[in-house]
Amino acid sequence: MARKSNLPELFVLVLLGPALEVGSSRLPLVLNTWPFKNATEAAWRTLLSGGSVLDAVESGCAMCEAEQCDGTVGFGGSPDELGETTLDAMIMDGTTMAVGAVGDLRRIKNAIGVARKVLEHTTHTLLVGESATKFAESMGFTNEDLSTRSSRAIHSDWLARKCQPNYWRNVVPDPTKHCGPYKPSDVLEPSNLTYRETDVHGHDTIGMVVIHKMGRTAAGTSTNGLKFKIHGRIGDSPVPGAGAYADDTAGAAAATGDGDTLLRFLPSYQAVEYMRGGDEPSVACQKVISRIQKYSPKFFGAVICANVIGSYGAACNKLPTFTQFSFMVYNSLKNQSTEEKVDCI
Repeated sequence: MARKSNLPELFVLVLLGPALEVGSSRLPLVLNTWPFKNATEAAWRTLLSGGSVLDAVESGCAMCEAEQCDGTVGFGGSPDELGETTLDAMIMDGTTMAVGAVGDLRRIKNAIGVARKVLEHTTHTLLVGESATKFAESMGFTNEDLSTRSSRAIHSDWLARKCQPNYWRNVVPDPTKHCGPYKPSDVLEPSNLTYRETDVHGHDTIGMVVIHKMGRTAAGTSTNGLKFKIHGRIGDSPVPGAGAYADDTAGAAAATGDGDTLLRFLPSYQAVEYMRGGDEPSVACQKVISRIQKYSPKFFGAVICANVIGSYGAACNKLPTFTQFSFMVYNSLKNQSTEEKVDCI
């Protein structure tokens, strides 16, 4: 389901964990982007039942994949320019620094599950495209169509609008007026980081951070990427340090938003390094956003951060119609959730 564009919130964070009152433990902690509460609760239940932080990240992201969170995670959403839905996901163990990831995964619904298999059953980090699909099949995952009536309708409407928006430049025919196929033009425009998508909620990646009561960390992501992306495009989500990052010696972070811009700045890695240097999570997140703003002031993006003692924070880039983000805090002692709002920078 598409997010309503008239909401003032740019980004919603859902937290599930014990009370943060003075004298009480801040751990364990589950932190994730957007108001995907069922995903958060799935991760929390996994921890309560004795599961590991990796188990929690996997179960939380898998819940979003199954529920097609906002149409931007899992099957049946964000068709590329050929009309196909493809998936990106990663999972990282902050204790061992091991990572498993898949990009441009086709015809397999449980992308985070495949990423976990890459981590556990290979010495590689990232598998992509049809080869990732073949690997998933060898691991017992079912090959099935990820398109739905809704995604096919979205793609048909895009074609009827002369393929607008799209992500081509320096090609002929003019990509702002025509569909492809395209060929290189003789004139090259200067490269820039201008964000071109008109729907800022076109790709609400779930990014999740989990910290165990003993301080072990994990992080992960899952998304079906950018609507109408060029076939084969991979964004920040499956790339360690970009989509997410975890390190037991400092903390963990995850990003969401314009993956092509975020990928160039490794925001999750940078946030963890800021925390390692002594910054509080909220400050670390703000520094990451400010660093990207210098090059791309109109980019769409947000970062969540948590350190190993359970402090957490988030920040997002201020846009004309999105000036705040909200985050949900669930207090297990009071058994209720509260919502807070923070201004974007």
